[in-house]
Amino acid sequence: MLPGIVGAHGNVSLEDDVCVQRVGGNLVHFNAYQPQHAAKVQYCTDIPAEGDTFLVVDLVDPVLRHLPIGVRLIKGMSEASEEETVAYWPPMTHPDGVLRGEAKLAKGLYRLIITPEGFSPSSYLLRVQQIDYANVARTAIGPLTILLLLIVIGYEVSKSTRFKSWWVSSRA
Repeated sequence: MLPGIVGAHGNVSLEDDVCVQRVGGNLVHFNAYQPQHAAKVQYCTDIPAEGDTFLVVDLVDPVLRHLPIGVRLIKGMSEASEEETVAYWPPMTHPDGVLRGEAKLAKGLYRLIITPEGFSPSSYLLRVQQIDYANVARTAIGPLTILLLLIVIGYEVSKSTRFKSWWVSSRA
């Protein structure tokens, strides 16, 4: 990964990448891979299918590479329940800057919790085979606004005397 640029998400800057979070003021980047479904596609928080998933956390800031960091993947939204732990990687240092793991994910919500020693944990909410209704709504707002605007304009034009006289003359 190049400093300042993450190629997996359309060459956006780290500040704009939704897969980047701060852990104790330091940056981490998360990706999920499902090579059995799409060999080279990287996912962040929306994972489209169930199954074996490779989870990768890149420690962008070098200071994190010398700290023991643990990762826990839990099913559901709660961070407290130990019995819902799907995968756990005990704290250890990662001089290469990459934490790797694998988990078999079923449909549902998960929380990936990254815990570096001496810092507050950070987490990612993962949706596996879920519909992101907020994204659907954001996508639909533009076309619906244009449609509503065209309806209002059409209604106002149909009420105008100029349109009515044109309509009558064209029918004659």
